[in-house]
Amino acid sequence: MSGITAEMKAMLDTQLPILATVTDPTTPNIGPKRSLRVYDDHTLIYNENTGGQHLTNIENGSRVAVAVIDRAALDGYRFLGHAEVLTDGPAWDNCLDFAAHNGMKEPKRAVLIHLDVIYSLASGAKAGTVVDDSAADSAADSDATDGGRA
Repeated sequence: MSGITAEMKAMLDTQLPILATVTDPTTPNIGPKRSLRVYDDHTLIYNENTGGQHLTNIENGSRVAVAVIDRAALDGYRFLGHAEVLTDGPAWDNCLDFAAHNGMKEPKRAVLIHLDVIYSLASGAKAGTVVDDSAADSAADSDATDGGRA
């Protein structure tokens, strides 16, 4: 996977990302994550502040999706991946620092989202297309090993 581009990072920095997980095979859960940001070229991170359903879903093995949309530009991205919940180490320190510099309370957890594939949400013919074909191979491998569970 070639990774998160400067354009994607700019959109994540200026638009409100929406996180999606699943509670069970028929119950999706979505919500805004104002602390969601780029951690490195292949990973997103957010401060888990509520300890609610998203965290429970992730701890129960839910894969995750993040959508970010620039409505004015009719452009956006869908990031799919698997999450890792942490309470120490560099990612935790990143979340503590982010909270301190953005007037937030200390998070309950740090959540890393390791990206498998990125799709375009641009209006028109590009909508739903894979932004990086090599990332699709990784997602297909993951689906084959987990039975396609989200």
